[in-house]
Amino acid sequence: MAEEKDDVSRLDVAVDGLSLTENENDSPEGQGVTANGGEDGGLFDEKWGFPAEELYKLALTFFKEKEGKAVHLTYGDKLKLVAYTKQVQVGPYDAEKMPPVGYFDVIGNDRRKEWQTLGDMGKHQAMCEFCLLLDNLCPTFQPYVEAHRRDLEEKERIKREEEERLQREAEERERQRLEEEARKMQEDERIRQEQQKLAIMNVLNQQTAAQFQQYAAQQFPGNPEQQQLLIRQLQEEHYQQYMQQVYQQQMQQLQQQHLQQQQQQAPALNNHVDAEAGQGSPAAVPPTLDSTEEYPSISAPSMWTRPQIQEFKEQIRKDKDSVITVGRGEVVTVRVPTHEDGAYLFWEFATDSYDIGFGVYFEWTIAPSNAVSVHVSESSDEEDEEEDVEGEGEEGQDVEKGARSDRPPTDEIVPIYRRDCHVEVYAGSHMYPGRGVYLLKFDNSYSLWRSKTLYYRVYYTR
Repeated sequence: MAEEKDDVSRLDVAVDGLSLTENENDSPEGQGVTANGGEDGGLFDEKWGFPAEELYKLALTFFKEKEGKAVHLTYGDKLKLVAYTKQVQVGPYDAEKMPPVGYFDVIGNDRRKEWQTLGDMGKHQAMCEFCLLLDNLCPTFQPYVEAHRRDLEEKERIKREEEERLQREAEERERQRLEEEARKMQEDERIRQEQQKLAIMNVLNQQTAAQFQQYAAQQFPGNPEQQQLLIRQLQEEHYQQYMQQVYQQQMQQLQQQHLQQQQQQAPALNNHVDAEAGQGSPAAVPPTLDSTEEYPSISAPSMWTRPQIQEFKEQIRKDKDSVITVGRGEVVTVRVPTHEDGAYLFWEFATDSYDIGFGVYFEWTIAPSNAVSVHVSESSDEEDEEEDVEGEGEEGQDVEKGARSDRPPTDEIVPIYRRDCHVEVYAGSHMYPGRGVYLLKFDNSYSLWRSKTLYYRVYYTR
């Protein structure tokens, strides 16, 4: 009787513990585990929210934690649970590969009998049956699984939120890095442009230092502060004009390159000469150019404005010859010959109430004197026609061959544009390209009703 009690207590310990490791007497040597999933595995997983293997492990953990506390099972139920665990661990029962069990080993014999009843049940089905039996025997198992599922979902949510947060932080760092690089590039570009501007202005200022200082000294005698302020203004305007000219030259170069590309892409003309058709005809000889004088290149002018228009007019009114009226539809040309003691020509002008067109040209001719003269014409076209007509009456000219113009060559220095000289004083300078005559044209040909009162001054400097 004592022996039977010992066997029962041993059974309780083995079954209550539900140990997953095989006993030496129950495990065949070299026996592998074969898993055969049930047909309802998908429905099973969907019902519980876990795959069968994870739910089985969770069920074992639940049983070990709750056995003897919140879960109390009968001896037969425990044998069934043990049999399912053996079926999962070892596979179907095989008596030939199992070591013999003692006659008086009641627990071992009962366990093997229960295990044998499972037959060829697969591993997956055994795990499912273990979970279903535990759910039927323990009402608290399903809430335990649900709580565990919610806990996993919460952990997954926290993990996902943490990953999203880290990703946002990484994206924010990358965005800040790119913005910092863009700011650095912009700052480097700004510094480079400033350095380039300073370098260009230094060269330009060296070229115009003398004439700007002379001009400022004439405008503000005995006032060094105003002179320096005016010089800085002139230097800045000179730089802006220089950059505008550089930009225009670049645009012209691009247009020429584009035109050359179009010409290259156009189909080539047939330049083949028919030898038979060319027999007896004289060879084509390119026309020779008459030997003419080559004139030096024209430097760019410097132009600027200043707001002291009333003071300028008061000064000019003292010299009546410097105040002229440009009639409606008229063009006034002020001819200023170069002076042998000069190197630069300066001009200043302003008007009352309305704007006027202004441009500068250089005529390559030798004037008989250094006197400044003023010529008035109805328009610039009419002025050109008058000069052409004057040459038609010369002796020795064949009228049938057409009119021959003896006008000296002329270069454009400042194109004629309308200037708001009624608002501020327009001024400029130009370095002598050689001996000749400057033509300062004040164009009012566009005005059909209004005459303009013009205040102007021209002078030369060394």
